[in-house]
Amino acid sequence: MIMQPLDFTKAARDLVDTAGRGRPREVSLRRAVSTTYYALFHCLADCCANMLAGSVQANRSRPAWRQTYRALQHTTARRRCLRDTINRFPAVIQDFAELFVSTQVKRHRADYDPVATFRKSDVIQDIDEAEDAIKRFNEAPRHDRRAFAIYVLLDIRND
Repeated sequence: MIMQPLDFTKAARDLVDTAGRGRPREVSLRRAVSTTYYALFHCLADCCANMLAGSVQANRSRPAWRQTYRALQHTTARRRCLRDTINRFPAVIQDFAELFVSTQVKRHRADYDPVATFRKSDVIQDIDEAEDAIKRFNEAPRHDRRAFAIYVLLDIRND
């Protein structure tokens, strides 16, 4: 079964849910931050694969779909989301791109900064925002999602 982006946000919630037992451990908050970013990353990878290799399993090449899914690069996607040309996309795509970048920055802090601290309320807010962004992104017109997939995956030539 293929991973579902919203399963990542559910896993992030599980990490911060203490069921009234106080504050989650710092490592749980860090993992939740990282997992929230991966919800957005896998949403985008899934979009790229579905838009370029086909969304219906019976009508697509599994190796081509997997190759397209795996082609998404964290750094390249971030750089494209930060370019001025992102403003050519509809607001829902721009919002997704902005959240993708800010959540990636938080993931880097969570994964690599040994003195960073995170508040449960902030992490829950980030999870909520990611879920909302994923849902809105997936409701965006297909042609806009396809254009964005091409934009984040393929080199941009200026000649």
